[in-house]
Amino acid sequence: MAETFSESWYRVANLRLSLRTGVRVRRQNFRGERWLILENAFSNQYFRLRPAAYEFLARLRPDRTVEQVWHQCLELFPDEAPSQGDAIQLLAQLYFANLLQYDSTADSAQLFQRFKQRQQREMGFRFRNIMFMRFPLLDPDRWLARLQPLSAKIFSPLGAGLWLVVAGVGLKIVLDNFTALREQGQNVLAPGNLFLLYLGLVVVKTLHEFGHATCCRRFGGEVHVMGVMLMIFTPMPYVDTSSSWSFRERWKRVMVGASGMIVEVFVAAIATLVWSRSAPGTLHNLAYNIMFVASVSTIIFNVNPLLRFDGYYILSDLIEIPNLNQRASEQLRHLAESKLFGVKQSASPAGTPREAVWLVVYGVTSGVYRVVVFSGVLLAVADRFLLVGMLMAAACLISWVTVPLVRLVSYLAASPRLDRVRWRAVGVTGGAAAVVLLLLDVVPFPNSFRAPGVVRAVERTQVANETAGQVEAVLTKSGSAVRRGQPLLRLQNRELGLELASAQGHLAETDARLLQARHDETADLKPLAQMRAAAQARVEKLSVDVERLVVSARQDGIWVAPGIEEFAGRWLPRGSDLGLLVDPASFEFAATVMQEDVDALFGQKIPRVEMRLYGDAGTSVPVLKWRVVPGGQRVLPSLALGWRAGGEVPVATDDAQGNRTAEPYFEVLGKLEPNDKVALLDGRSGKIRFQLEAKPLLPRWLRRLWQLFQKRYQI
Repeated sequence: MAETFSESWYRVANLRLSLRTGVRVRRQNFRGERWLILENAFSNQYFRLRPAAYEFLARLRPDRTVEQVWHQCLELFPDEAPSQGDAIQLLAQLYFANLLQYDSTADSAQLFQRFKQRQQREMGFRFRNIMFMRFPLLDPDRWLARLQPLSAKIFSPLGAGLWLVVAGVGLKIVLDNFTALREQGQNVLAPGNLFLLYLGLVVVKTLHEFGHATCCRRFGGEVHVMGVMLMIFTPMPYVDTSSSWSFRERWKRVMVGASGMIVEVFVAAIATLVWSRSAPGTLHNLAYNIMFVASVSTIIFNVNPLLRFDGYYILSDLIEIPNLNQRASEQLRHLAESKLFGVKQSASPAGTPREAVWLVVYGVTSGVYRVVVFSGVLLAVADRFLLVGMLMAAACLISWVTVPLVRLVSYLAASPRLDRVRWRAVGVTGGAAAVVLLLLDVVPFPNSFRAPGVVRAVERTQVANETAGQVEAVLTKSGSAVRRGQPLLRLQNRELGLELASAQGHLAETDARLLQARHDETADLKPLAQMRAAAQARVEKLSVDVERLVVSARQDGIWVAPGIEEFAGRWLPRGSDLGLLVDPASFEFAATVMQEDVDALFGQKIPRVEMRLYGDAGTSVPVLKWRVVPGGQRVLPSLALGWRAGGEVPVATDDAQGNRTAEPYFEVLGKLEPNDKVALLDGRSGKIRFQLEAKPLLPRWLRRLWQLFQKRYQI
């Protein structure tokens, strides 16, 4: 009985109400259950009701009171009729949505007042979502109606077949030219390309929105709003296809949600074809930017269901949970009220346990993802426009922190749902906040950081040919153990042989002339002796060069020369890099420690340092001794550590080789203990881990945040 009756029933019992004549009613099925959708064509709003609730609303008439209608429903549907509390809540929602009609002359004034209140709420919502503000501009429904014959051909089996062919051709072009596409992508954010990037963004997103609108109109929906959305202060088109929510068939709603991405893929395929057929220039670059926008923006925003874009509505229709975001918040509040606060009358918005799991998982993951994405967006905007970024950060701080705290305090202090358990709710909330603060600011947690690096042999010799020549034979395979003086490669240089023969002939001629001068012309002895010395020196030099055509090992060790077998027949200029001779008995790890971490190496006691190599991450190698090389470095110990080679150290954009870092780093050298489980090879990359003293998390996070501001904005 406590659930059937309400203490506030007297407020609505004698009212005479009815649904407005312009309200449209449609049926839908969700998870095997029948629901009814109320459509307010004037405000483009939709409300989902169970059949029993609609039976109550449908019987409301000006000649009958709310109480009379409720008693009639209770007699007709004793098990499904809404309770008095549910009826009050339902009438309140429809009242503020202007779906109820009063038999009163004052209703028109109240209608206008509620409309103004709704506009004020929408304006407040815009400013709370400052990074995605919307401004409606026009009604495209008449244009879309005229395009119905064309849209019927586009969204048809013939259109689907054409889309598959074009998308398949575009995918093949991408696979065939993947290397060139990746190289051109390195300059996509270059200052000279920003205009074409934005132009491509506008073109793609305009066609994206027209795809939504055309598909919605094709299936019978109406599209009355099209405008501009300031996405991160960047003007972008948007369209309102809320009418698709009333479609009875689920596949139609999914199709409307996916139509924008379908159009983007088609446009990207056309742009790929243009890119492959055009020469470098404006058209070539514009086509590439269209391809880039259609792929990156679709993955980050449209496909991802954790943001309220296309992927969100597609997921909502696929799992048949309308209002997924709102109901996820209600489910999390229900768990807090029922499990923590002890509210016995708290009801879950989920109809089944499986639906409850969906709501909890989505509520948690979407909240975390939005904070991460918007934080990244704020940093990206602040990098270009510091003042705008600061204003956005202040707005987000108010929207994400201040407003939720005010609402939480108001909820704990005045919510009727907590009348019987208010002190418990306040105590639980305060205790939870104290525990979180204690864990973050007082309790020490394990503390460590990692730095990328590369294994290097302590004793190593760079092998290079001292004489130019063509590789005739590889005498020793890479990875073999060699002794000092052992031949590694044999080169061939015919010109050098001819020069040596010529020099030897010139030396013999000089000897003959010198012998003749001793008998006939003694005055020529001194010049001829000098000439002979020069000829002798040249013969000796060329002889040494011929001997050096055989490249030999200068020390004992392991011959490391990956791909040396492919050098056969190749001409090698003098001083070519052939490989390394490394001593396998002693290795060190050269790590690149960035400036924000290096101070911990000087000011703390480090109890443990270990290293793990890529490919053997399950086995750690102890670092016996380590030291920091004084002074900042700018050249990486190995190209494999930089961005250009797939590493994680940022490199300078103007460095063609990719071994000069974008900012100075400190090199840490650590002696490695021999390990039978891990192959220590010169040039093998991995990470070194420094175990620091345990510290609370909050001071560490604040320090990282302050370092970020100092590094990026010199604050």
